[in-house]
Amino acid sequence: MKLYKFFIKRGLDLLLSTLGFILLCPVFIVVMVILFFKNDGKPFFFQERPGKDEVIFKIIKFKTMNDKKDSNGKLLDPSLRLTKTGKFVRKYSLDEIPQLINVIKGDMSLIGPRPLLVRYLPRYNDFQKQRHQIKPGITGWAQVNGRNAISWEQKFEFDVWYVHNISFLLDLKIIGLTIYKIFKKDGIYSVQNDIVPDFLGTKQD
Repeated sequence: MKLYKFFIKRGLDLLLSTLGFILLCPVFIVVMVILFFKNDGKPFFFQERPGKDEVIFKIIKFKTMNDKKDSNGKLLDPSLRLTKTGKFVRKYSLDEIPQLINVIKGDMSLIGPRPLLVRYLPRYNDFQKQRHQIKPGITGWAQVNGRNAISWEQKFEFDVWYVHNISFLLDLKIIGLTIYKIFKKDGIYSVQNDIVPDFLGTKQD
């Protein structure tokens, strides 16, 4: 497991993400052009996220929300800013395609715990912090076991379990389940649960 975790996994990430980006390049270009016109020349969304060992990097995604603000200049609630085009892009996980660039750069892995918001870092307990022992992923064990339909605590349990059980066969299983769920549209996206509440921390017993 250690050989795969520390050496082989990165090689496969680089190979598969490069091939994937080349194959998906036509889709990438089409979505980029559409969002360029839909989002006033801003097809991409950049945001700082914590990676392995909590090192901060900038994640790249397709922009699925507009920048509309209220009368006080504050951004509207995410549920009000998610556009029709953005819903379609999220429905088929097309917004994740630019993250292949993050994988190629070495910020992320194809499989791993999803990189969350920087402001969540001080809210994790010691158990949950273990999710940062490896690189974050485009998809992961939590994503194929419910994604936004499960609680934060359940997500972190899946994340930490993956950290301690990484293997080639498990990654292969996660890739297969991710593809299956995208095409079946099962547990990957729904308008009702795609906008999730903030993680506020886990109450200690």
